[in-house]
Amino acid sequence: MGNTQGNLQTAFAGESQANRRYLLFAERAEQEGYRQAAKLFRAAADAETVHARNHLKVMQGVKSTRENLVAARGGEDYEFTEMYPGFIKQAEAEGNSKAKDSFDMANKVEQIHHGLFDAALGNIEKGEPIADKTIYVCQYCGNTVEGTAPEKCPICGASRKMFKLIE
Repeated sequence: MGNTQGNLQTAFAGESQANRRYLLFAERAEQEGYRQAAKLFRAAADAETVHARNHLKVMQGVKSTRENLVAARGGEDYEFTEMYPGFIKQAEAEGNSKAKDSFDMANKVEQIHHGLFDAALGNIEKGEPIADKTIYVCQYCGNTVEGTAPEKCPICGASRKMFKLIE
């Protein structure tokens, strides 16, 4: 076992991944007509979120919105400048085009997220409100747009109907 702080970070990552995995399992169960299994997966996903929240709280990982925007922008910067370029290169070297395409789409979207977080942070640092805009997310590639969803996603080519309104 590592130190407690390391264990908290590992537990947070595991609980967060379980949440996402179970939500995706719930989608599949719904598609296959297993409503109760889907409900069970969603319940477990919610519980995993509670665990992740508790671990992050102990780590003092949620700070002011300004500090959270700085952290989010930094995470996105790391992903599109270091993490995904290396992953893309490795997938290409191994001839895994599906992984390469998945990494490439995510990499492009992480750059967009970086810009959105940076703009919001800029407003806060100037003491200005963050404009209330409609936000849509492409359910194929994750492209995130403010305003109106495009007719065709510029990242993956999906049609407008693939964009989900975020409340």
